[in-house]
Amino acid sequence: MTHPITWTHATTEIPDRGLERTRSADEAERAAVAEALGLIACDRLNVSYVLAPAGAGAWRLTGDLVAAVTQACIVSLEPVPAALAETFSVEFRRDAPLADPEGEREILAGPDVEPLAGDHIEVGRIVYETLSAGLDPYPRKAGAALDWNDPRAGDEAAGNPFAVLKKLKDKG
Repeated sequence: MTHPITWTHATTEIPDRGLERTRSADEAERAAVAEALGLIACDRLNVSYVLAPAGAGAWRLTGDLVAAVTQACIVSLEPVPAALAETFSVEFRRDAPLADPEGEREILAGPDVEPLAGDHIEVGRIVYETLSAGLDPYPRKAGAALDWNDPRAGDEAAGNPFAVLKKLKDKG
């Protein structure tokens, strides 16, 4: 799967002391993020991160994300602006297990570990996933209310499956 932010670093170019970066998504990247996440707009996406060797063929990525997005209200579809501030910490390992051999593992028990295939660390994918996870799944504009009445609310048979069965039994 491709992600709209394609920021990567080759593991061979990461110095022993690590590297520190501050990046801002450009207009095209923000538009691609908005489209991929079903947002009305992504007005700002700034990230600061550190990528450093963690020993034994592993690298640790830690950082902060600040974003300004506009989502559609789930009730009225009107724009709902939102500001996000998220942190992330991920370890990349060549020998990362894909599944726990015992079959169970507490999700929050340890650091996020991602398998590293090849020699590139996909910082953009982690940024995209962090932004996606930080979005409000049910954005609602202040004061928005759903004014809907079930047209069958007065019909007891429509709302009660046993009433329908009783009608069928009475016919027979």
